[in-house]
Amino acid sequence: MRGKRYFVAAAGTVAILGGLVAPTTAGAAPSDAQAFNCTAGHFCIYSDWNGGGARCQWSQDKKANTADDCSFIQRGQNVRSVWNGTGHRKQYYKSTNYHDRVGSTRAGTGGNLQGSYQIRSFKPQ
Repeated sequence: MRGKRYFVAAAGTVAILGGLVAPTTAGAAPSDAQAFNCTAGHFCIYSDWNGGGARCQWSQDKKANTADDCSFIQRGQNVRSVWNGTGHRKQYYKSTNYHDRVGSTRAGTGGNLQGSYQIRSFKPQ
């Protein structure tokens, strides 16, 4: 995906770190959470930009292998956006069992990612 970057920020600036879009807002407006359709208290990943496509969500604090219960990860699709509806920052990884960290998202925020990898595990920071 050369030449194009997609990203969302609730209110404020956006920092791009190694292809990861990290919203730098203090919090998110309720309409942003609604746009991403993520149940309160859950960490959500999406197969498309802006919370579109297939969604997988978890209420637990950490997951060693997202492919255990996420159909689009099982099909080999990449993650293009995330929403962190939990009360703490989530770190996420390209490999299972918390290896190959690719980024993190603060509580109550989300946005688009580079879209060239899967999130295979996550845990609180």
